Amino acid sequence: MVGEKTEDKAVGRTRGGLNTKLHAIVDGLGNPVEFLLSAGNDNDCVHAIELLENVELRGSNVLADRAYGAQSIREYISEHGANYVIPPQSNVSNPWPVDWYLYKERHLIECFFQKIKWFRRIATRYDKLDTSFLAFVHLAAIAILLT
Repeated sequence: MVGEKTEDKAVGRTRGGLNTKLHAIVDGLGNPVEFLLSAGNDNDCVHAIELLENVELRGSNVLADRAYGAQSIREYISEHGANYVIPPQSNVSNPWPVDWYLYKERHLIECFFQKIKWFRRIATRYDKLDTSFLAFVHLAAIAILLT
């Protein structure tokens, strides 16, 4: 069977070797809400809508970095009754306005990723299978919530 070895592993080749990306959503307090794994060589915006489908967006502000500024993502957020605070990339021909004061709250997701890297098993991806890796990500998130 072709691809059997990497069938259930979100691992992709990057400059640093084989890598996995962990996409996450946190609430307004920095508490984890949703996770998704993807291969390290996948673009971030490819998995954004799949991640957002599992969360109620109505009446909220979605803060994200420039990698998530694709028109399809922004339309999805608007269609579900939320506002997006995503700065446009420098090469966009028709940039949209950004509330830079609100965008500063995006540090909550960066703080969450810093906390989750306290767990060596996550930072170095000891687990081969996605299910066991994601299970430990959930355990680490619970430990972060309890502290």
